[in-house]
Amino acid sequence: MPDEQSAAHFLEIIRRSRRGKFKVYIGMSAGVGKTFRMLQEAQTLLRNGVDVKIGYIETHQRKETHDLLEGLPLIPRRKLFYKGKELEELDVQAILNLHPEIVIIDELAHTNIEGSKNEKRWQDVMDILDAGINVISAVNIQHIESLNPEVKAITGIEVAERIPDSVLQQADEVVNIDLTADELIVRLKEGKIYKTEKIPIALKNFFQAERILQLRELALKEVASQVERKIQTELPRNGHLKSERFLACIGSNHETAKKVIRKTARLASYYNSSWILLYVQTPKESGDNIGLAAQRHLLNNFKLATELGGEVIKIKQNNIAKGIIETSEEKGITTICIGKPHLNLLNIILSTAVFNQLLNKLSASDIDIVILS
Repeated sequence: MPDEQSAAHFLEIIRRSRRGKFKVYIGMSAGVGKTFRMLQEAQTLLRNGVDVKIGYIETHQRKETHDLLEGLPLIPRRKLFYKGKELEELDVQAILNLHPEIVIIDELAHTNIEGSKNEKRWQDVMDILDAGINVISAVNIQHIESLNPEVKAITGIEVAERIPDSVLQQADEVVNIDLTADELIVRLKEGKIYKTEKIPIALKNFFQAERILQLRELALKEVASQVERKIQTELPRNGHLKSERFLACIGSNHETAKKVIRKTARLASYYNSSWILLYVQTPKESGDNIGLAAQRHLLNNFKLATELGGEVIKIKQNNIAKGIIETSEEKGITTICIGKPHLNLLNIILSTAVFNQLLNKLSASDIDIVILS
């Protein structure tokens, strides 16, 4: 068995060494200059004799950005018909066939047209990286899955196109393209982001100074977190440091479960650690006793946890506290994350034997419990 593990580890090292390097430009919103910066970098690489090609770029007809395309070799987009219209997509096969040293691929969170090999562009990028091609890409902060609740609270908009946090975690380099709120609004008013007729609406909605500031803070924190993760991964660590492992505990309440999943994923991401989603199914929540809608929500939450890098565990147990404790001990959990109870917490602690049992057991162990709002 040790020989098998050693061989598997060596194969993983080889696979990683053959995989392309991945660089992502991240920004707080449209118009900060991500595409502009990617094209600037492409021009510099080309001047230095690097085989760089444009796989997909979206200039949005911004003149200063469009001008930077001059002289850069473009890989033609794949054309296909969808609902009577001719549309264009990234041609993954053409990129794999040409095998450039570096390819520029914009709009990482894009959803591919129905019938494409992959549902999302970020999945196309993973295939290209696995083929040993280096990729430079870009994404806005509002498209990161675990930040969805914060973005919705700031902007009032549910962003449909999102990427799993694990995509950014696989990046070798994450670069923040930063502007002040005032600079971004000036760019908007000068017509450098949207066409003239769209500017007044944008100023009333998304491009308000307080919203931009909050999104800017999210972007800065995310990049700082990625840098810290890189330091922890690549620099020698002290052997005595305890490795964190998180357990997110959910029930059948859909909205609470989503919040617990996303917040636990963020915590695990911050500590560069693994996490598990646990669903303890009591007899009251057996397949015969909960409706189809609740079952569908549970499956969606399992899928969300998987997309955010979590391992999903489902157990049947009459005693929820016992199920949580046994799983925690078996999996080496350091922190248990649960949703805030609907009732007064003190009343639950005083009157609920299950919760009391959980707290008593944890107090004798080295496991923390976090109650998420």
